[in-house]
Amino acid sequence: MDFEARRGRLRKAMAKVGVDSLLVTDFNNVTYLTGFGGDDSYLFVRADGETLLTDGRYVTQLEEECPDLDLDVRKPGVPMLHAVVRILNAANVSRLGVEGDTMTVGLEDKIADKLPSIAIVPTSGLVEKLRQVKDKDEIELTKKAIWYAERAFEVIRAGLRPDQSEKEICDALEYQYRVFGAKGASFPSIIGVGARAALPHGTPGQTRVEESDFILIDWGATDAKGQYRSDLTRTLVTGKIPPKFAKVYKTVLEAQTKAIEAIKPGVVCHDIDAIARGVIADAGFGKRFTHGLGHGVGLVIHENPRFAAKNQTVLKPGMIMTVEPGVYFPGWGGIRIEDDVLVTRNGYEVLTHTPRQLEECICEIQ
Repeated sequence: MDFEARRGRLRKAMAKVGVDSLLVTDFNNVTYLTGFGGDDSYLFVRADGETLLTDGRYVTQLEEECPDLDLDVRKPGVPMLHAVVRILNAANVSRLGVEGDTMTVGLEDKIADKLPSIAIVPTSGLVEKLRQVKDKDEIELTKKAIWYAERAFEVIRAGLRPDQSEKEICDALEYQYRVFGAKGASFPSIIGVGARAALPHGTPGQTRVEESDFILIDWGATDAKGQYRSDLTRTLVTGKIPPKFAKVYKTVLEAQTKAIEAIKPGVVCHDIDAIARGVIADAGFGKRFTHGLGHGVGLVIHENPRFAAKNQTVLKPGMIMTVEPGVYFPGWGGIRIEDDVLVTRNGYEVLTHTPRQLEECICEIQ
């Protein structure tokens, strides 16, 4: 990955907001700019270079992952604040940008108290905006994370048993991710049998497969280093198909299909959301679609941009988004279908391949 080019784009963004340096304190942003996979480290970016502020636990890891990066390694017992103050004094900073969306008020106040001559300028989303558009290496890592997730799901689906609980399915999925090569789960899996599928972010419990005719599984794996992520949802039929289920499922699938087909560069995010929302509303389920249509996926499972009613972001090639319409009825259950979609130069590419037609989601369990 060309981390130097990423930092170059960041410097241009810094110049536009009028800061001569930026203290990057969000660990995911540090990873994006350097490739360092650890935490408890800040990146100080200047017009003429950058320095990673870290401690002795990570020196060997940094030598492997970021051999050309300038390091400032604080000694045991030296607080990070002391290291920040020392390096800022040495750099003759006049206008320091800080990550206003994630830095605590307490830390900002402490830096300001120690360095009253420096103007501290809260910034918003400088690195996150760069992260919205994935380069070819990020796209490949995302595809690998998807591959791990889909292989694990195939194993779990083939082995579904009536007596399995939601939690047992969740635990088995996370084991299979690692068997196939992922570092782990992208997020805590969401498993909902029957009525519990009405909880969009439900926690797996002890409800068993045999207690209903369908089950919602929302899952995802990371790449081998645990950095880039995948995110999928399928609602599987494990018994007879109730008429209401069939109607809702076909509506959700149509909403997802039409939304995906509209994805291309130049389209505004809220317009994609409106397409799916319109299909569901026309079927009479509008009030049952209770969340946004989708979100960016990358180093964090929920990134910008988002397919949401008021999101004005214009789609660009390289963005990877989930498309996940859902319809939920408390006491009955819910249906959600989710795939990861890449915005290409001419349109879109669905990166996920797990079948989603209703007849393909019917499972025979023993």
